[in-house]
Amino acid sequence: MDSHPKNVGILAMEVYFPTTCVQQDALEAFDGVSKGKYTIGLGQDCMTFCTDLEDVISMSLTVLTSLLEKYAIDPKQIGRLEVGSETVIDKSKSIKTWLMSIFEKCGNTEIEGVDSTNACYGGTAALLNCVNWVESSSWDGRYGVVVATDSAVYAEGSARPTGGAAAIAMLIGPNAPMAFESKYRGTHMGHAYDFYKPNLASEYPVVDGKLSQNCYLMALDSCYKRLCNKFEKEEKRQFSLLDADYVAFHSPYNKLVQKSFGRLFFNDFSRHASSVGRDVQEKLEPYASLSEEESYNSRELEKVSQQVAKPMYDSKVQPSTFLPKLVGNMYTASLYAAFASIIHNKHKSLEGQRVLMFSYGSGLASTMFSLKIREGQHPFTIANIAKVMDLQSKLDSRHEFFPEDFVENLKLMETRYGAKDFVSHSQHKFLRPGTFYLTKVDSMYRRFYAQKLINTNDNCEKEKIANGTVHG
Repeated sequence: MDSHPKNVGILAMEVYFPTTCVQQDALEAFDGVSKGKYTIGLGQDCMTFCTDLEDVISMSLTVLTSLLEKYAIDPKQIGRLEVGSETVIDKSKSIKTWLMSIFEKCGNTEIEGVDSTNACYGGTAALLNCVNWVESSSWDGRYGVVVATDSAVYAEGSARPTGGAAAIAMLIGPNAPMAFESKYRGTHMGHAYDFYKPNLASEYPVVDGKLSQNCYLMALDSCYKRLCNKFEKEEKRQFSLLDADYVAFHSPYNKLVQKSFGRLFFNDFSRHASSVGRDVQEKLEPYASLSEEESYNSRELEKVSQQVAKPMYDSKVQPSTFLPKLVGNMYTASLYAAFASIIHNKHKSLEGQRVLMFSYGSGLASTMFSLKIREGQHPFTIANIAKVMDLQSKLDSRHEFFPEDFVENLKLMETRYGAKDFVSHSQHKFLRPGTFYLTKVDSMYRRFYAQKLINTNDNCEKEKIANGTVHG
């Protein structure tokens, strides 16, 4: 075993999101808001949601099983499994323990890792844990796996259109086609009440929208400056957005992504004005004297920075917005859905490219890190990963719901949150073959899951109990 693994990173990816969705323009009409408020104002096109058949556990079972099967990974080859999620199913039992039913069947119970939780940052914490493990002396030569899974739902009001649901699984190891540039990483942590979930009887968060946006941009500034400083110290030359081929952001809604890239562009101007060109300098110069706090609240700076950054945004950021705009806010999975979108859109020309990744979780925790795309060896090639994820087919297989049915579903989910002794009743026909789903919760709050099998009808299924027992 090589004691110094090289190019540690993401070997493979798989993406799962429910087939049930609602169009944002239809939701605009239903909510009686101005046309374009969600589609232009937020920059969102469609929103995926869970019915009472699905939750973060079922989505995790689905995406992890699919990852292992599609890449022919023996479950015994997994030595660490980390889950990132902010969607609470149980205040004590981690989601990871449910996933152990996949590994117990083959006798593999020596798998390190549990759940990481801090709003939307948990998936990144889980990923860094896995990468650090592979790079450490504790690594035993096996793969790590990261699952980021969340169902984002909001109470009735302006935040409701920023929901979504998905799970993403990533295989971690050396010689990866998506390798960490570990020296180039900037982190910012702090304390803020911008978005939090203090009411354990409800799945809905408390949100201070303006504060949350400012915290996000402040953390972005801090992480970017720290990454730039580390790069410049190592490489002995200036760093700017010109050194990144693509940039992926945590995406609560697309408009914030647009603002964020404009903010990075303004950072480049503030740090090294020559990096943005003379004509752009003239447009940004009036805002150079603003204090940091003033710059966060300047609508004019926000508007101008987005305008001057747009050509670069179109080439470096737009490819990452594919899934987030069509699926919605996926919390811990959001950043990695953006990265999956880059692979989907640009897999033929990614080799040798650098992708900057910005992860933000309210409360707050944030990191910007860098991935370098390499050739990889089959099945761990960028082209094959794009083929396996097959994002367009997954999007095409969705079922659009009327807004009134979406709202009724949320009302049902409110009654099911934290409840016991019920059987799920939504229609199985909306599930893709291979999808795991919740069948019931018993009087002791124990959850039971089944899998819709491939090329079979709904009467032929295996019910998988939380303790790993399989019933025919």
